[in-house]
Amino acid sequence: MKPSAQGAAGTGTGRVRAAVAAEAARIPAQPGAADVARDRDRVRDTGEPDGSARGEHTHGEPSAPHPPTAPPPAPRPRALVRRSSVRGQILDALRSALTTGELRPGEVYSAPVLGDRFGVSATPVREAMQQLALEGAVEVVPNRGFRVVERGAGELAELAEVRALIEVPVWLRLARTVPAERWAGLRPLAEATVRAASSGCPATYAEADRAFHRAVLALAGNEQLVRIAGDVHRRAQWPPAGAPSARGRADLVADAHEHTALLDALIAGDPDVVRDLVGEHFTGSR
Repeated sequence: MKPSAQGAAGTGTGRVRAAVAAEAARIPAQPGAADVARDRDRVRDTGEPDGSARGEHTHGEPSAPHPPTAPPPAPRPRALVRRSSVRGQILDALRSALTTGELRPGEVYSAPVLGDRFGVSATPVREAMQQLALEGAVEVVPNRGFRVVERGAGELAELAEVRALIEVPVWLRLARTVPAERWAGLRPLAEATVRAASSGCPATYAEADRAFHRAVLALAGNEQLVRIAGDVHRRAQWPPAGAPSARGRADLVADAHEHTALLDALIAGDPDVVRDLVGEHFTGSR
């Protein structure tokens, strides 16, 4: 018996439904709107992340970009060559030459010539000379170099008076306030001035002399005082015009022994002797 048309149609419909069901079993079911809402409510209530937050890949979702590659570190700049130490050494050498009279007052010296003498370029010499010009030791001569300033006995006497006005009151005040053990701590510096004077080198003694006076003034705790007094002291050590050098060995030794005598009086706490020795020291020193 042949099937009716309605039965054939029903049979075809059954085959289609079977094919659709098989395909549906092969393709994962996509969430509907109700499922999405339910998952959102679960995340809100429980704090549990959804699939995308757990790192699960979903179709059509772009992959996470790779983190940008860090640029290579910039090269460290090369250390700059510092000329300050060279300039400082040249400045010390020129100051010594001024103290000994090797750089003669009134003479003009060029930076290139002095640079050849010291084995350096003209630049650090020129910089050192400019510092000496600020200190009043030399003056600039355009297109020639630097002239050593000629100072007479009157100017040196003025500098000695300025030193006395600055330092004498400080010494007398310190004599009343500084304990004996602090003064005793300056003994090595005072003895160093005696050794330097015995060498007969004015530059060596000038440096030791300034070191001792600087240490005494430092007890006052005033940095500006130390700086200003040191500048005046250095200028007072330059020899006057026409003098072949600074004071002779005998004068240097006598000046150095005044340091040790002053320390003895300060340690002993004898204000009258201290006052007399301080007056003599600054009246007769340069």
